[in-house]
Amino acid sequence: MALIGTLGAGKTQLCRAIAEGLGIADSNVVNSPTYVLIQEYDARLPIYHFDAYRLATENDFADLGVHEYFRDSGVCLVEWADKVPTCMPAEQLEICITIIGETSRRLELTPRGERYAAVARLVALDLDRETKPSIDRNPMQPNAPPENEGL
Repeated sequence: MALIGTLGAGKTQLCRAIAEGLGIADSNVVNSPTYVLIQEYDARLPIYHFDAYRLATENDFADLGVHEYFRDSGVCLVEWADKVPTCMPAEQLEICITIIGETSRRLELTPRGERYAAVARLVALDLDRETKPSIDRNPMQPNAPPENEGL
């Protein structure tokens, strides 16, 4: 996942929340890898947390061996991904975080590739369910009629 936002937007906080969702034992261990560049966390899936903020060039990021991590079965979270766009995989979920208030953020998800389009549909479905009555749709087949239609 490509995480984009200004300083203090909440990129690391989002990483912590994702780690919690993946069942990390203690989410307090999730912190910004600004100085170590890569943090690895054990969870239901391995989590690889990168920070490109302090890197001078995209080659510096590539030299970390990021492509090896991207090919692994873990979850890659890249803070400041907009600084290393050519190093990012073609298929990814870009999450742009905008500060809209002292404790408010807007997240814009941009999926690249069908796998991440399905993830974005799931997120949209969950958000939609919080604001409207539930309609069971299969996010993998967004044009299919609701499963409970006609009941």
